[in-house]
Amino acid sequence: MPDFTAQAFPEAQAAQLILDQIANKWSIMILSVLCTQPARFNAIQRRLGGGITHKALTQALRRLERNGLATRRVIATSPVAVEYAITPLGQTLREPFAALLAWTLAHGGALADAQAGYDARMAEAA
Repeated sequence: MPDFTAQAFPEAQAAQLILDQIANKWSIMILSVLCTQPARFNAIQRRLGGGITHKALTQALRRLERNGLATRRVIATSPVAVEYAITPLGQTLREPFAALLAWTLAHGGALADAQAGYDARMAEAA
């Protein structure tokens, strides 16, 4: 694990700013969709199971584009279409995201157990 002591605090702050941009729920899921192939806005929304609003998807895609992790290409059709693709920089996140997914699958049960135990203790204390 990285050292987040006082000596490393400036680096930790810089890392936090970056993680706030890329390690949120929607960014990870959108980049996972784009890892396989470019996709149009509605296709991304469908692949995410419809759980993301139009506004949230727009904001997430803009954030990914701003950070150089995704590109936006306007397709001159009628009506105009927009296609998003992952960039080479975005592709470098594939391995860390795969490791995070593997960790989640391996430890999801333990997390659920911990949450249930905590909730039970809080219910007893109330």
